[in-house]
Amino acid sequence: MKISIHPLFFAAGIASAIFGGLPIFIIYTLTALAHECGHIFCARGMGFSCEKVKLMPYGAAAECEIEGISPADEVKLALAGPAVNAAICVALAGLWWFWPETYAYTDTVMTANAVTFAINMLPAYPLDGGRIARCLLERAVPPKAAGIALRAVTVILALAVASLFFFTDMGANCIAFGIFLLCSAFTKPPVGCKINYSERKRLRRGLEVKYVLADRSLTYRRAVRFLDEKKYVIFRTPEGEEVTQDEFLRGFSSQSIYGSIFPPK
Repeated sequence: MKISIHPLFFAAGIASAIFGGLPIFIIYTLTALAHECGHIFCARGMGFSCEKVKLMPYGAAAECEIEGISPADEVKLALAGPAVNAAICVALAGLWWFWPETYAYTDTVMTANAVTFAINMLPAYPLDGGRIARCLLERAVPPKAAGIALRAVTVILALAVASLFFFTDMGANCIAFGIFLLCSAFTKPPVGCKINYSERKRLRRGLEVKYVLADRSLTYRRAVRFLDEKKYVIFRTPEGEEVTQDEFLRGFSSQSIYGSIFPPK
C-alpha cells in the first residue's frame, strides 16, 4: 500500500503547529486513515484494487478503483469507512463507562471520529453518503437523472458549508471543504481495476495445494476470499469439475466479478 501526500497537507500541518493545533491535526489525520482502511479492506475483499492512500489537507482519500461494482456492494463499501468511525466511538463510550478517568485523554479522538462519520454521511458525491444516495436514486430514476440530482445537492451543500465561514470560528476550513465538494461534484470516477493476483504470487519453493469444494454458482466476487499467499488453490464442484488457480486468475482478469468461475456447460 502506497501513501502519497498532497503538498497542502504539509502546509496544513505547519499552520497547525504554529497555532498550537498540531495534536488535533494528527488525531484527525489518523482518524481519516482508519476510515479509509475500512474502505480498503472491504474493497480488497471484493477483489478490487486499492493501491494508494492520499493524505489531503482535510483528511485522507483511498484510491479504490471499483468500476463495475454492483449497487448493493457499493453501498456496503461506502458504509465500511463510517462503520470504522462508529465502532471507535462505541469502543470509547464503553471505555468511559468503565474507566471515566480516560475521558480527558480520549475526548478529542471521540470528537474526530464522530465528525468524520457525520461529514462522510452527507449526501454529497464523492462522500460515502453521496455514493449511497446515488445507488438508491438509480433504483428509481435513470443514472443520468440521478447524477444530475446528486450534483445539484452537492453544489447546494458546498455553498452551505462555505457559508459557515461567516457564522463559525472554523474559518478557512469551511471555504476549503466547500471548494473540495464543488470540484468533486463534476469529477469523473476513475476507471475500475481489479487486483492483479498473478503479480502477487511467486512459485518459489513450491506451494501446498488447497482444494475448495464449491457449487457451480460460486462467483469471482466470493472466490477471491479463498486465495492464500502460501497455497495454490484448486476449486472443485461435487461433480468433479475443477478450476485451477491459474485458470481462475485468467478469468478474474477478464470476466465480471459477479460471474461464475466455472465455465458454462
